[in-house]
Amino acid sequence: MKNTYFDLIDQSYYFPQDGFDLKDNYLSFHGISLKYLIKKYGTPFKLLYLPRIGEQIKRAKNLFNRALKKNNYQGKYNYCYCTKCCHFSHVVKAALKEGVHLETSSSFDIDLILKLLEEGQVKKSTIVVHNGYKTEQYLEKIIKLNQIGFKNSILVLDSKTEIRRVKKYAAQLDKPLKIGIRMAIDEEPQSSYYTSRLGIRPIEIMDLYNKEIKGNPSISLKMFHFFIDSGIKDNIYYWGEFQKALKLFAELKKECPELKALNLGGGFPIRNNLGFEYDYEYIINEIVRNIKTTCQESNIEEPDIFTEFGKYTVGESGAIIFSVLEQKKQNDREIWYMVDNSLMNTIPDAWSILEKFILLPVNKWENKYTKVNIGGISCDHSDYYNSEDFNQQLLLPEYNNSDKEPLYIGFFHTGAYQDSISGYGGIKHCLIPSPKLIIIDRDEKGNFVDNVYRNEQTVDEMLSILGYKNGSDAQ
Repeated sequence: MKNTYFDLIDQSYYFPQDGFDLKDNYLSFHGISLKYLIKKYGTPFKLLYLPRIGEQIKRAKNLFNRALKKNNYQGKYNYCYCTKCCHFSHVVKAALKEGVHLETSSSFDIDLILKLLEEGQVKKSTIVVHNGYKTEQYLEKIIKLNQIGFKNSILVLDSKTEIRRVKKYAAQLDKPLKIGIRMAIDEEPQSSYYTSRLGIRPIEIMDLYNKEIKGNPSISLKMFHFFIDSGIKDNIYYWGEFQKALKLFAELKKECPELKALNLGGGFPIRNNLGFEYDYEYIINEIVRNIKTTCQESNIEEPDIFTEFGKYTVGESGAIIFSVLEQKKQNDREIWYMVDNSLMNTIPDAWSILEKFILLPVNKWENKYTKVNIGGISCDHSDYYNSEDFNQQLLLPEYNNSDKEPLYIGFFHTGAYQDSISGYGGIKHCLIPSPKLIIIDRDEKGNFVDNVYRNEQTVDEMLSILGYKNGSDAQ
């Protein structure tokens, strides 16, 4: 019986496969020698393979355009990159090279766009979709974009209360402010809550349009936004919510002729195991076919289709490589491989929401395999990783502490969200800055004494971390 690690993978999956191969018994990632990188840089290290970003964008664009042609669909397809997924300059610029549009989530995202404009990386004709809760600062910066000539800036309402503040700011513009409406969806049955906190209840949308938007010269409804947090899946739940959204879109379109766009949000999955299967072509064709059918039955114009792919765009470009420092046998059954960093810090999704990533050894594929747990070097109980989608256990090559060469392991397809959620270098999720820190003490008389230890992060501090040259002029 063959029981090397290579035999395990070879008998369980198609291998080699896209992105993964063996060269001289060492794993390569997208053709890159991980052995070379380990020798040059040591471990631990993160890597981003930028060409994968372009490959993902091209695939989605091609499949959507083929589906439009197959269904004789009259609208256009627009690919937006969801910046909150990874804000680093090299990532955003790699996406922009493929002609994508952008989606923002918070105030600092606007400063990022202004910096890209200054560097000649983005055009004023680029479509910019503004999601998220609209703080006063966020609204002011969206209006600034419009004032300097971003004619395709679309502000998506996330709450009924936003509309009056939006109209106040829109009145400052020479042309109507383009807006959208996000529909709140019912969550999956196993969710902790019934209805998403994001968006506006479906039963309230028509009333909102008729009372607050219709006939107002300062705003123009251009987009209907629909997004399922658990992603685009071929199941009853997704298609049920999708049909609800199409029905409401058709109803709204009849009242609002200028409504031209249907935004599906994000939701395309990426490979999180070597046995991953997802029929992108079939799903995309079904999306297009269903939209066209609804429009024909309702006798309305077919809308332009928008997607906001973030994780799909950048996720498969990332990897994190560790060395195993030590093997620890804590009882008769459990073996721990201790790696040279904290898993909580580097792949926080693995412990916070139990996200799975592709885990593979870089070397020792000829060794026998064994069941293990992986532990980080922090002292926290939760700093571990010990289950895979393949069989709910980790199987890695056997390793001895006396081995001349350490065992190297890698977590792959980690390019989305991990940096911002872990606070890499000081950045935060959605570029929402760290709040000011106030220290309170008592003086000798017992009176309170308060001081600001550190102010809220600034735009320039954030953009400097992300690789944008001199920050932004927008304040």
